[in-house]
Amino acid sequence: MALTGQPYFHALLGDAEVAALLGRKADIAALLRFEAALAKAQAEAGMITAADAATIRAALDAFEPDMERLTASTLKDGVPVPGLVQQLREHVGGEAAKALHLGATSQDVVDTALALKLKTVFDCFESRLMILAHSFDALLERFGSAPLMGRSRMQAAIAMTAGDRITVWRDAVANAGAALAAQKPHSLIVSLAGAVGTSEKFGDAITSIRHSMATELGLAVPAYVPHADRGRIADLGNALSRITGALGKLGQDVALMAQNGIGTITLSGGGGSSAMPHKQNPVRAEVLVALAHFNAVQLSALHQSLIHEQERSGAAWTLEWLVLPQMLEATGAALTHAIFLLDHVERIGDPA
Repeated sequence: MALTGQPYFHALLGDAEVAALLGRKADIAALLRFEAALAKAQAEAGMITAADAATIRAALDAFEPDMERLTASTLKDGVPVPGLVQQLREHVGGEAAKALHLGATSQDVVDTALALKLKTVFDCFESRLMILAHSFDALLERFGSAPLMGRSRMQAAIAMTAGDRITVWRDAVANAGAALAAQKPHSLIVSLAGAVGTSEKFGDAITSIRHSMATELGLAVPAYVPHADRGRIADLGNALSRITGALGKLGQDVALMAQNGIGTITLSGGGGSSAMPHKQNPVRAEVLVALAHFNAVQLSALHQSLIHEQERSGAAWTLEWLVLPQMLEATGAALTHAIFLLDHVERIGDPA
């Protein structure tokens, strides 16, 4: 889901790379990877024949869904998996079609597909956080010893250096990045628990099948039933909000430093005004503040989605689909804007 529908605003507030990592093509590929891994694991466990598993995996490699049908079935079913499985069984054909998706439920597929997509998003964020770390180090080297008036509650306090403030920025972002990294083993998990979380159709084979799928997909096996326990999603949202919050603090400081009469930072690449052409607005800094507020607000929605009735919830799960992709895209956008902002700092420190 795009953060904003307008192409000009999406360039400002969205992230095309993250959107693609979460988008239709990536989603279909992840759903199909689940079914292929499930068939392989079930054949190894003796639930289906090796021949049927081979037929399923070969058919999945050549499958392209009818998106019009899939959209219509999703509107009816509230989830894409039933319609996708129907199309897959038609495509596979024969006895092997009956072995496809055996024992799994829609939430198993969608949640595992989310984990597969999150793997690539984590990689993207880690790369950008590394770039930011180098940018902070470069600022410290260039401007760290420059004098800067420290401010407490927006009032002049005591003298410090630009390096003191830059170090606070750097450490806040690094700590938030570490908190995100700590969520990886909790977020990147296989979900396979059947219709009500009891794995009733897998019997004693469930443990070996889960571990086989985890190995195939590069994911972990949770020690709990993840269908209605959504703490990992809430914790991921918290980590995302911490990153945008740390970057929002950077943006807020830069916007204040750029004010007329303060002038403790000089930026290139500032934004113009339609009414006042002499202005250079700290646009990237302002966007960082806006994205931080956005994710902070969305975080409460993820906590609302913790409330699942009985063994599975349609409403709470759907709320996650509305919120989490937008938080991920906002985080990606914030990281990109922060990289640009730090690369366009020309001076930090009190005016001479």
